Amino acid sequence: MGHFQRIGIYTDGKLSWINEENWKRKPAYKSDTLVSENWALNNELGIELLLEESVCCEDNIFLRKITIKNLQKNSREVRLFFNHDFHLYGDGIGDTAIYQMDHNVIVHYKRARYFLIGILKANNKEDMVTDIDDYAIGYAERDGLKGTYVDAEDGVLSKNPVAQGTVDSTAGISLQLQGSSTKVIYYYMTVGKDFKDVYTLNDTVMELGPEKLLKHTEEYQRNWVNRQRIDLSGLEPRLVDLYKRSLLTIKTQTDANGAIIAANDSENIQFNRDTYSYMWPRDGAFVSIAMINAGFPEFTKPFFRFCKNVIWWAGCLLHKYNPDGTLGSSWLPWVAHGEPSLPIQEDETALVIHALWKYYEATGDIEFIKEVYEPLVKNAVFFMDDYKYPNDIPVESYDLWEERRGIFTFTASAVYRGLLSGEKLSRLVGDKETYKTCILRYSKLKKAILKELYDNERGIFLRGINYKNHNIKNKSLDRTVDSSVYGIFEFNLLPADEPRVIRTMRNLEQKLWVPETGGLARYENDFYYRQEGRTKSNPWLICTLWLAKWYIAKAKEIKDLEKALELINWVADNSLETGIMPEQIDSLTGEPLSVAPLTWSHAEFLDTIIRYQEKKKALYEN
Repeated sequence: MGHFQRIGIYTDGKLSWINEENWKRKPAYKSDTLVSENWALNNELGIELLLEESVCCEDNIFLRKITIKNLQKNSREVRLFFNHDFHLYGDGIGDTAIYQMDHNVIVHYKRARYFLIGILKANNKEDMVTDIDDYAIGYAERDGLKGTYVDAEDGVLSKNPVAQGTVDSTAGISLQLQGSSTKVIYYYMTVGKDFKDVYTLNDTVMELGPEKLLKHTEEYQRNWVNRQRIDLSGLEPRLVDLYKRSLLTIKTQTDANGAIIAANDSENIQFNRDTYSYMWPRDGAFVSIAMINAGFPEFTKPFFRFCKNVIWWAGCLLHKYNPDGTLGSSWLPWVAHGEPSLPIQEDETALVIHALWKYYEATGDIEFIKEVYEPLVKNAVFFMDDYKYPNDIPVESYDLWEERRGIFTFTASAVYRGLLSGEKLSRLVGDKETYKTCILRYSKLKKAILKELYDNERGIFLRGINYKNHNIKNKSLDRTVDSSVYGIFEFNLLPADEPRVIRTMRNLEQKLWVPETGGLARYENDFYYRQEGRTKSNPWLICTLWLAKWYIAKAKEIKDLEKALELINWVADNSLETGIMPEQIDSLTGEPLSVAPLTWSHAEFLDTIIRYQEKKKALYEN
């Protein structure tokens, strides 16, 4: 929304912020960590920067180690400025910023959000006071005021100590650099719910030193990501790196209380004045399955507890949730065709149960299953059993793209898989009534899917159907080619090499492949984020990986895996230089579009790599 947190360099009478065009920038991560190695160069100023940044693995502390290199041969003074424009709680109303002299820090706060900022010239200090030597606190977006960053243009700040309302702050530090020399400083931020929180963490930084905290976090992250159980031998190094980057990225998108966030990129605010910073149960289920398969099942337990706590009284999960468990914003209506309508995607309920069975398969943790069984599993099973037409096809809900209401092959297939898992979970706890319900329901559902959602005329599966006026004898067909029909083999209704599945997947590849850039689009004539004048829909990473999964599933010989590897490499080619994966790319330019990282993209990449490696091993052994 334009509220930059700026870093500026002032030297030789000139100020330049590193987001400006006269800087060359290269973002990067240190291998196997979430510690950045962001490089920036300004030839006009003769300054080179290396910014190593991380959030502590155990505390709410942001650390930034900055190595400043003087590219000129003469000695000179260099001043660094750090500007903060927080808009706490997202609105920029009623914020306060203060300069606190005792510790020589700046604090921004509102209600239960406090941000403390300090700068150090050395890793260790004898006193408990930072090295900030200039500061300004003031107003932004009011009476024509842009913010205190403007005050830094002459290299000297006003030292105004407080402001409230819509505020920003700038902190400065001066260094003397010899010709062709480097110096290191440390910028840090502690975050808490009150003054005590942020000052306690400030003491931690001062006592231990930022270097020790950075190294400890880096070591922890390397140890965590390298304990994954999957044999990655034989893969290109860049695919191994992307696999580990995906694990680490998923970690950043997962709340300690269980919410697996779809994306924390603000890009989508410009599209519809909302974000992706919600927990969609479907996304969370797919991410959980990937993490379980990767050897991190304990990572998913908070997610299942989250779902247990938010499941609606009727036994279904609603559209999406805030990280604190409250209901998220939604565009799905509670009325359709003049009558009440549940604003749900039934696959979201089913896939959570499917993921929970995967958790048990990996852990044998029967006690956890007992903990979540009654509120989550049993309620979901009886909802899925009840939410159906007389012919056993599920009642209408919204498709996984959240755009249309109907009866979809993906949704029905996911419900089938959820009921299979529900049967196994209910057997574990000895609930005969529930597992008998599951068996009866999924056996009839499979027959209904193969009858109602199969297009006999074309010999492929439909995206969906609609019953006019709820009359199952008055059916209309949705023949739009949609990548989501991959669910037929993904959820075990039919094997990947079954003729109907082969025809369906070949049709997807033929109709949805984007020749200019490669990659598979979501569905025919998809307008979401499609640039004006484009005739082709944008390819999505997850849809391309679904196609790769099909090639893996049906492979009979090693050479049959070549196409899958080609698709995996396409995803690698279209990830950002940092290894971050977007949602989709422009159908003509290949430019990443929408949010990045999309957590689901990283989860599908993980899961596809795992399947590829396991299938390759099995084929070699045979």
